[in-house]
Amino acid sequence: MRQRVLLVSTVHPATDSRIFYKIAPSLAAHYEVFFMRPGAGTGRHSDGFTCISLPFFEKLIFRLLLSHPVMLWKCLRLKPDLVHIFVPELLPAAFIFHWLGAKVIYEVQENLYKKFSIKQYNNNPVFRKLFRFFDRAARRDFHLIFTETSYLEEYKRLAKHHAVVQNFVSLPQIDSIPENPSPILAKHQFFYAGVISVERCFDTLMLAFQHLNQHYPDFHVHFFGPVRLGDRKLDTFPGYKEFGGNLTFYGYQDQKTALRFARKCIAGIALLKPVADYPESYTTKMFEYMALGLPVITSDFPLYRQVMEHSECGFCISPYSADNLYEKLRWLIEHPSDCLKMGKNGRKSVEAMYNWAGEEQKLLSFYKTLP
Repeated sequence: MRQRVLLVSTVHPATDSRIFYKIAPSLAAHYEVFFMRPGAGTGRHSDGFTCISLPFFEKLIFRLLLSHPVMLWKCLRLKPDLVHIFVPELLPAAFIFHWLGAKVIYEVQENLYKKFSIKQYNNNPVFRKLFRFFDRAARRDFHLIFTETSYLEEYKRLAKHHAVVQNFVSLPQIDSIPENPSPILAKHQFFYAGVISVERCFDTLMLAFQHLNQHYPDFHVHFFGPVRLGDRKLDTFPGYKEFGGNLTFYGYQDQKTALRFARKCIAGIALLKPVADYPESYTTKMFEYMALGLPVITSDFPLYRQVMEHSECGFCISPYSADNLYEKLRWLIEHPSDCLKMGKNGRKSVEAMYNWAGEEQKLLSFYKTLP
């Protein structure tokens, strides 16, 4: 009889690209897997795991009071042998499962010790103190998975086995995504996926697009992701009223929906400012663009530069330089053959190094080592 594994998050989207498309299918070949998360529906997925729905609330306090009791009740009825949690707010509940005999894996997907400085919500001092307390306790009692090697600088002296399983791209998943029959006829299209915020260079992008609009007024940019600009409105950014019609904001969409639009684009943009844990953490979007055969424009962090220079698949620029971004966008428009070559280089690099197949083996090996 196969062990029962519960993957649980009260925050991630129903079709989160890492959990839904990578971890759950990889484990389902060896375990009885359940994925409990907010969002649509409960039922068996074609990849062999079962989805269980939870209610979702934006504010942490409401999740603690309303989502967590539902999650606890469903988990207790399920009686999993192993619980794999993906957000630190679940640590108190994870200790309950631990006391009841389940093995617990705590997956660290961000360095919150650095990330608190830029969080716009759920950043109450009480939450910070509770996180630090339970996070320290988890290092003693739980097995840990990290999505970045750099997190080990913070997480030292771990009592139990741990592993780094990076969030590289699943090539079969990417290759199954068709081109979108987009009604947008603009010849010069660019793609952005991820949170839309000033920390992720939205201000730099707007200034660069203002320049680009003067030479290529038919350019178009597809934005996929939640808009988190605080109190600032889109039309307050310089030039937005001039070229706002060239930008389409889709909000968060499933990866299969979003990346269909990318196939018609010239390049993918993945710029981040050197704040919080960004300089030490890969942006997953960079590898998705490479897998799609798109040149990448990303930040000039040493970690990113190693990928770009080794792969020769794009540009690393200052996240503060709108002029440099504009120059790269224009160069990509005006050099289609070089653009195509960069895209092919990126794809080859992902096939050789930055793909989920290798990380899947790390994940399965880690699970097998659990006592």
